[in-house]
Amino acid sequence: QVRLVESGGGSVQAGGSLRLACAAPGYVYASSCMGWFRQAPGKEREGIVSVDLYGVTQYAKSVKGRFTASKDNAANTLYLNMDNLEPEDTGMYYCAAVPYDICSVQQKNWNYWGQGIQVTVSS
Repeated sequence: QVRLVESGGGSVQAGGSLRLACAAPGYVYASSCMGWFRQAPGKEREGIVSVDLYGVTQYAKSVKGRFTASKDNAANTLYLNMDNLEPEDTGMYYCAAVPYDICSVQQKNWNYWGQGIQVTVSS
């Protein structure tokens, strides 16, 4: 069973920053697009960033300019740096992977998921 492990969530005031990390098994990381999703209470899950095997990154409009995804290939880890956080960014954040070389932040099919991590932004 493939296991993606998120870390780095927590609580922060509006305007603050957080950094999430997603560790993946090496064989998954090396062959998969990876992405970050979030789900706020009472809302549908939203794709916020995808990173394909060529390094092409797509961001949702809601986070573009504030969030930055990056990869550490030596550590098989995908990061999400979140700056200028807003209360609307509050929710559970999930890491996901799909064994394709290219992908889109809007696509629905992702094979592997992490357990999720809470991010809370207070005003």
